[in-house]
Amino acid sequence: MAIFRQFTANSISMKPYPFWKELAMEAYLLENEDILKLDEQNFSEVEVLDAEIALKSGRKTGDGRIDILAKYGGEYLGIVEIKLNEIDELSLSQLEEYLSVRAQILNLGEYWQEDAEPKWVGLLVGSSISAGLQERLSQGYQFHGIPIAGMTVKRFRSEKNEVFVISDTYFNFSYSNKDYSKFIFKGKEYNKGRLVNAVVRAHVERNPKITYSELKHDFPDYIQGSFGVVDLTSNAEDIYQRWGHKRHYIKEDEVIQLQDQAISTCTQWHPENIKSFIKQAEKLEWRIELK
Repeated sequence: MAIFRQFTANSISMKPYPFWKELAMEAYLLENEDILKLDEQNFSEVEVLDAEIALKSGRKTGDGRIDILAKYGGEYLGIVEIKLNEIDELSLSQLEEYLSVRAQILNLGEYWQEDAEPKWVGLLVGSSISAGLQERLSQGYQFHGIPIAGMTVKRFRSEKNEVFVISDTYFNFSYSNKDYSKFIFKGKEYNKGRLVNAVVRAHVERNPKITYSELKHDFPDYIQGSFGVVDLTSNAEDIYQRWGHKRHYIKEDEVIQLQDQAISTCTQWHPENIKSFIKQAEKLEWRIELK
């Protein structure tokens, strides 16, 4: 089972500062979507798509409402159920009810624009986790083939009113070669999106005078699909500003510099288009190993 903890405090005295409502915890997650990542492979590139989505007959007793809809790379959609206190077997049952009517979500908004159908993942978030649920998740629990994760989020406040948050993620996903989730390139391990970024960066370094049009020729748009393998960083930032969702790596250390402009690689990858990318990279004499 993978347990990720995010916390930084150097000899600072702190006291518990719990979220006072589920909506407060939800707001924190919406503003800090990276905390929803589940591992360093298929579930590391996360973005929040929407919140408070009503579902007809989402509960056995009537309609329901999912707290957060998230997207993981170009492969998974995730339903996030938030509880102010402990997440347990009852919380799991509620999440499973929402997953049972997940097909509604694709008809409620333009949440999915990939060529392949989305896979799904469920995530329970609370301030603590029951021993029974933790044990179930540690064994790689799935609901009708849908992997389920758990996360605890705890907030603390220092004497200087600084706020710190600890998150622990409980997730055990059984990867296989069919997932195309881990790759070795130039001695380092990457997931899908990071592999593309590393290969394109290496290609530019090997061809320092390459132009944007030449790079697009080497890595044609059709390999990825609707967003292309690379785009001008200015365009990538515009997409983010207009849609509110990142489709490219646009942080300073992720951007790749050409002679006269900056480019960004796409983050939206799944097993089929990453295979096409690797095939093209190998034609360009780059060696990539599937781990």
